[in-house]
Amino acid sequence: MRVAGIIPARFSSSRFAGKALAPIRGKTLIRHVYERALSSPCLNELLVATDDSRISQEVVGFGGKAVLTSPRHRCGTERVAEVAGGLDADIVVNIQGDELLSDGRMVDECVSALCEKPSADSSTLAAEITEESEIISPNVVKVVTDLSGNALFFSRSPIPNTQYSSGSDLQVSFWKHIGIYAFRRDFLLRFVELSQTPLELAESLEQLRILEHGGRMAVAVTSHSSVSIDVPSDLERATLFLESLEKAST
Repeated sequence: MRVAGIIPARFSSSRFAGKALAPIRGKTLIRHVYERALSSPCLNELLVATDDSRISQEVVGFGGKAVLTSPRHRCGTERVAEVAGGLDADIVVNIQGDELLSDGRMVDECVSALCEKPSADSSTLAAEITEESEIISPNVVKVVTDLSGNALFFSRSPIPNTQYSSGSDLQVSFWKHIGIYAFRRDFLLRFVELSQTPLELAESLEQLRILEHGGRMAVAVTSHSSVSIDVPSDLERATLFLESLEKAST
């Protein structure tokens, strides 16, 4: 089975323009994302899909592979699909260009979740939330699943809502969605032809388009972590995150 990893990266982010080129500990964000993904054993190919020549030049400059795409895409997955259409791959992994993964093996975990469920069209990762600030933060996307580990819903709001529950024996955890997706290539190419959906637009979460159109997304729980860079202030968090990983490895 051939697996291709594609990192979508655009320059004109509304909350943080040019963040792909933002420096973090001597390297650009896109270089950190690329190099961490490159450590995944399961990828046969890795490239960056971007609409901006500055990002493309940066990737080529550090030895990576980049493809220029249309500037008209509405979301990162559509950018990934444009490139995937020309690749020989069975599975395509969308690795978010603004999310630092703590371990490249997270790519493998996501791919394994899809391979283990023949009925799933796609897969993603989730990690347990341990800080209350992340539960209430709209920048941290939460996910709930069915009893088989398939996604039921994603939201920027706290889900499940436990304020109406009574009793002290309530056993519930909150799960943070980690922005990495594995798609069966044929499904990915069909997905981008689907119309945008009400919940997708309300939450500004493209993965809800899959669920609203009846697709199935497997969710694998990971013990690894990640940091998403959404606004300039997140660069400090990213720096601390990378420093902590470096210390843990020594």
